[in-house]
Amino acid sequence: MNKDSISPDNRTESLYRRGRELIPGGTQLLSKRPEMYAPELWPAYYKTAKGITVTDLDDRLYQDFSTMGIGACLLGYGCDAVDEAVIARIRGGSTSTLNAPEEVELAERLVALHPWSQQARFTRAGGEAMSVAVRIARAVTGRSVVAVCGYHGWSDWYLAANLTGGDALGGHLLPGLEPTGVPSELTGTNFTFRYNQPAELEALVALHGGNLAAIVMEPMRHDLPKDGFLEKVRAVADRLGAVLIFDEITNGFRANFGGSHLRLGANPDIAVFAKALGNGYPIGAVIGRAEVMDGAQRAFISSTSWTEGTGPAAAIATLKEMERLQPWSHISAVAGKVMQGWRELAELHELPFTVSGSGNLCALHFGTDTDANATRTLFTQEMLTLGYLAGAGFYPCAAHTLSAVDDYLSAVDKVFGFIAMAVTTGGVRAKLKHREADQGFRRLT
Repeated sequence: MNKDSISPDNRTESLYRRGRELIPGGTQLLSKRPEMYAPELWPAYYKTAKGITVTDLDDRLYQDFSTMGIGACLLGYGCDAVDEAVIARIRGGSTSTLNAPEEVELAERLVALHPWSQQARFTRAGGEAMSVAVRIARAVTGRSVVAVCGYHGWSDWYLAANLTGGDALGGHLLPGLEPTGVPSELTGTNFTFRYNQPAELEALVALHGGNLAAIVMEPMRHDLPKDGFLEKVRAVADRLGAVLIFDEITNGFRANFGGSHLRLGANPDIAVFAKALGNGYPIGAVIGRAEVMDGAQRAFISSTSWTEGTGPAAAIATLKEMERLQPWSHISAVAGKVMQGWRELAELHELPFTVSGSGNLCALHFGTDTDANATRTLFTQEMLTLGYLAGAGFYPCAAHTLSAVDDYLSAVDKVFGFIAMAVTTGGVRAKLKHREADQGFRRLT
């Protein structure tokens, strides 16, 4: 394998060194920290992104077989139809003292797509949209407690689950989320239960049901619901008069046109969208039943940036393009081919790797021994030398062609072979050019 390390004097790495001095944490999003992939090697910044090709500041080209903008670019980077709609809105003025008319059309489209809903509010990011949804639930119920399954952002209402002194959120995607800065007075306002474990929800209800404002969860992520799980959660919400909130920020539009809950046949009281809704442009949506959304009029929920026009323009164009292309069977085929390739190559090279996925989100698990994280880091390191952004997760998109998957799997074959050799000749850590990737949240300095 090519062992030439990226020069410490290159523009991409030099800028990131400066960025870490000026920006606490180095980046605005934890999932875009180079330290989460391959420290000192993963390119921090891009110059251009089109289709699945990303160019860094030193004109190195990479094929993105990682997360495609952390799941935001389902149509691929730089979708012409979406870009043109945004440019048209900018030329007409992206904002003014008045409101952008696109927000009404976007609300109409989302409500029509989700017949159980009647109203919508918009934000510019998923985390703040989740905060809006929870605020609405608390306003309409007059209660405080939230039962949570899964990962739902950085806000106080969510991180309050870890105020009890443990890591209650550790099994919900991201471990080590310290509630530093979250008021201790919020202790006892958020409790967790695991996916496909209705008994855990019932246990929470037995203790806190009288003050339960909302049940917040993803209808699916990597796993499908079992034994009527979603129906059982719906029944609990109905019995208690709590608001059922489905977080569709990651999975929305990945498996079907609309939220994954439509595919699963389970309707919430509120659903939250972001990421793929704007194909990379900032837009978040909170849709819901009219009697529940009335909480948005009882509570003060307001922001200047939510009235800007390019987000709704991008979302409308994205919805039109999705409806035109109907990309879901192709995305499923790409995911299936990648997961099957991982399995076959792991078996060929006798590596203890396992695969999980739902057909639109894929994950490669690098064994269960103490070298798992080092192996993941080595995989990313070596894929970079072959021109691929790659790691443990893969978010397929409409721009991933089957021939591109063939090329990717050829590269994976080489890297798996290199890892297998490393295992037998001193261990994978000896092959790392720098330290292992971070797992979960931690300080950079």
